[in-house]
Amino acid sequence: MTEQNGARLAADILKERGPGVVFGYPGAAVLELFDALVRSGLRVVVPAHEQGGIFAADGFARMTGRAGVVAATSGPGATNLVTGLANAFMDSVPLVAVTGNVPSDLIGRDSFQEVYVAGITVPVTKHNFVVRRPGELEEILLSAFDIAESGRPGPVLVDIPRDVSAAPNARKGVSFPARPLPFPTEGELEAAAERINAARRPLVLAGGGVCRSGAGAALEAFLKAGNLPCAHTLMAEGLLGEEPLNLGLCGVYGTPAAGRAMRECDLLIAVGTRFSDRVVPDRSLFEGRAVLHLDVDEAEINKNVRADGLLGEAGALLAALTPRLCPHPAWTAPDPPGEEDFPLAAVRLIQRRFPEAVFTTDVGQHQMWAAKALRGRLNGFLTSGGLGAMGYGLGAAIGAKLARPDLPVVHLTGDGSFHMNCAELSTAAREGLDLLTVVFDNRRLGLVRQLQKTALGGRYACTAVERPTDYVRLAEALGGRGRRARSLTELDAALQEAAGTKGPFVIWLEIDPEADV
Repeated sequence: MTEQNGARLAADILKERGPGVVFGYPGAAVLELFDALVRSGLRVVVPAHEQGGIFAADGFARMTGRAGVVAATSGPGATNLVTGLANAFMDSVPLVAVTGNVPSDLIGRDSFQEVYVAGITVPVTKHNFVVRRPGELEEILLSAFDIAESGRPGPVLVDIPRDVSAAPNARKGVSFPARPLPFPTEGELEAAAERINAARRPLVLAGGGVCRSGAGAALEAFLKAGNLPCAHTLMAEGLLGEEPLNLGLCGVYGTPAAGRAMRECDLLIAVGTRFSDRVVPDRSLFEGRAVLHLDVDEAEINKNVRADGLLGEAGALLAALTPRLCPHPAWTAPDPPGEEDFPLAAVRLIQRRFPEAVFTTDVGQHQMWAAKALRGRLNGFLTSGGLGAMGYGLGAAIGAKLARPDLPVVHLTGDGSFHMNCAELSTAAREGLDLLTVVFDNRRLGLVRQLQKTALGGRYACTAVERPTDYVRLAEALGGRGRRARSLTELDAALQEAAGTKGPFVIWLEIDPEADV
């Protein structure tokens, strides 16, 4: 029997507090840790690249609401996690990243595969730790889960030198009291309700915080009680059904109805959003405008837009305000259906064939087409909203499928994004995951090219990437299957084939390079 050491203690805690799956890539600094993870009975999913692994942990966390877990070795293994940490930080996703490091006596000596990953990741984590002594390990790991999942969720990194993993260690039974969330007084709730009831043209703006707190039903009840129209950010896509109160996506690529309502409302009730520049490209729009901002993170109040704040968890705040509301007369409405160009029609067809799907996207034109074309309440819409990380979608799809094997998972991507992490198809094939990837191939970095068209007068630089990739053969080489499509009829046939195919399936959908969002 192997002696209980730090690695075994860490594996026990990851098994107890984690979601049952660890996404990780082994290496010299984590030999003991991976040995312990496998011996503990945890499912360890080895990605093709550490970035794919942390994106998978991110997708798993978004689907379960629990902290996803990723592990990597020192040096390049740890630095390959940085983009995923930044992505989770900006989108408020709970993650615990465990990295190995060189032994303590080699730290600071420029040792092989040594980096100061704690210093590197300070700006992109909610908190991070370096375990200096074996006796700290239990408390630090438990703290990591507590911090990642409490309040506004986010990623936490724990860096463990190899000698700490190998040293004898035993559980002490550390525990933490529950962290109370802020909540307004009765007087503050009454004042907020009075402001909403007194407004003539109130508008609700729902953000990712509503999704993170599982407050979709509370939001719907709130809207119905006050007969309030609602626009949403990219991070809240799929939160509401197609009822008349839903004006759709707001911001730079949003619907005309949402844009008009944002300009014309006399009170904006923002719930769980940080007012990014994609949502409010012109902040002068809100000068002198009444804004009521509901958020669990006090740092977001008055950061980007002047507002009166109501601090608390989104669901609890909405539930407390709902019985205090009076219904308002309707003052705005969604846009009527219009003509659909090919990419939008393709997204709608995909949703008709997979109505129960969890959708993941990468970043670019296809992401915006998906946000504009997908209709109604979704079982999941996973996208890199704040960081805009190309290559996110396939890893997230793997994590989503492992979290919810009962649901179909559809990954929508562009040819530029897909090339970044397409090797993760081999991970999906090895794990026996039924995933559909649709590559919107315009042989361009489409959204950047569109910006070059509008901002630079059509001077294009480095965005016509005529790669010779055969996506069907690539899928087959990595353990999946594929089919090419150039029309809606061919796409429909490919979707029907994909629905009856086990393992990863790639549809190579060719689109016009001139198609814009």
